[in-house]
Amino acid sequence: MEEKITRRDLIKKSIAAGVAVGAGTLIGTCTYKLLKTPDITDVYGNYPPEEKLKKLTVVNPRAPRPNVIIIYCDDLGYGDIGCYGNSVIHTPNIDSLAREGNRFTNFYACAAVCAPSRAGLLTGRYPFRTGIIGNPFPKQEPLGRKLARNFGMMLRGLGSMDLRDDVVARGLAFEEVTIAEALKLAGYKTGMVGKWHLGDYSTQPEFNPLRHGFDFYYGVPHSNDMRPCPVYRNETKVMDNIHGEDQSFLTGAYTKEALQFIESCGNNPFFLYFAHTFPHQPLWASEKFNKKSLAGKFGDAVEEIDWSVGEICKLLKERGLDDKTLIIFTSDNGPWYEGSTANLRGRKGNSNEGGFKVPFIVKWPGVVPQGKITHEPAMNIDLFPTLLGLAGVGLPEDRIIDGKDILGLFKGNDKPVHEDLYFYHYDLLVGIRSGKWKYYSRIDRYVWPIPLDSTDLANALGKDQLGNRWPLLYNLDKDPGEAYNVIDTYPDIARKLRQKLENWEKETMKNPRGFK
Repeated sequence: MEEKITRRDLIKKSIAAGVAVGAGTLIGTCTYKLLKTPDITDVYGNYPPEEKLKKLTVVNPRAPRPNVIIIYCDDLGYGDIGCYGNSVIHTPNIDSLAREGNRFTNFYACAAVCAPSRAGLLTGRYPFRTGIIGNPFPKQEPLGRKLARNFGMMLRGLGSMDLRDDVVARGLAFEEVTIAEALKLAGYKTGMVGKWHLGDYSTQPEFNPLRHGFDFYYGVPHSNDMRPCPVYRNETKVMDNIHGEDQSFLTGAYTKEALQFIESCGNNPFFLYFAHTFPHQPLWASEKFNKKSLAGKFGDAVEEIDWSVGEICKLLKERGLDDKTLIIFTSDNGPWYEGSTANLRGRKGNSNEGGFKVPFIVKWPGVVPQGKITHEPAMNIDLFPTLLGLAGVGLPEDRIIDGKDILGLFKGNDKPVHEDLYFYHYDLLVGIRSGKWKYYSRIDRYVWPIPLDSTDLANALGKDQLGNRWPLLYNLDKDPGEAYNVIDTYPDIARKLRQKLENWEKETMKNPRGFK
């Protein structure tokens, strides 16, 4: 006798089959994406390497050519140091930089996640031009972790990412010109210490910093939560994998290598790019700083970075290099799971102010005024043209450079440099800042590896965290925390900025890489 199938059983089996098909489709798509992840040349075409430096020339032999040190923190928030209002974390050395130099209140990273921000810093170009629109992951990353990450990204894509993460380049293309390459042309010794995150050079040597203009390198290829995570000196592996291991030595080791590099340069001008691993998760600090801060592990890590800044400054004074050295202190994006945005809305990965706005301090005795506070907007892509100008090197003429020379802002001039700044979520154009106004056509929120926040549903429905529908307009002079959408009050401003966004997107899509 045949078993009778009830309507309820039929519904249950249909739902189960639908779920299985849906899950299989997602997993299959993720697997396909893993197998088909393109290289930068596959995405944008190949640019002949020999063309890279042809039009990069020294145009001003009498340029000042100061020593340059960029101290670049990882996931340090706008409100995480004393001179930006933090009363819990003790940062006397960084605060001293601010007292002796110029502190910016409206400085932005060009991306709200690690790798794109670093690509923009070193090239002066918005990340969509380099292809570094997201974080490249280790080529040898365990398959299960890759699937989990991409599965989460697929789910996120249903709401906001448009499934675009498959075009993230594996690393910085050879044809991109870096600050290090340009300054090296002007006679600088160039060194990098710390986190690279512009390609896994442990498996693809073409992404090693030495292949992009640096004479010396010590550090890790990517974030400390990625596996495997080796430590390299130049192109030689000195530690196999620190993922899941004690990383308390990192800040101290980085600092030692940085000091030795400065010492090794003698009377030559030098460029040091010091990219700290912390306070990116997982958090570590040496025994001297462990459990010493009132802000837990995060505070421990930041206070050790502050110590490192002090060691650099002390050596410069001992060697009589203080007046000859431009020191820049900043961060790659807003804070991740911990850290302070100083009440700005959003965090790492988010297009609101808290994701993009970062601390920025510049010190150069005799050139940068002491105790200056600059409120004019600027972005880390501006460092490329600024530093090339100081070294007397002309901008490469074969490509678009999005950054502007902000030496005037360094010196205390208050004249605006940018008419507009553009904000991207991966390669999705989401907003524009023009003067005191910030306009959003959409907001995206990054939560890894799966959507864990109700805001994701809101995004999918075209609403922000407060239920406001797109687009959004904020007066940052009056409302830096972006609490009040004033688009109905200023519709003409909104229309003007929307048109600017549309024009910019239309123009950039004609030539996304920006080569002439």
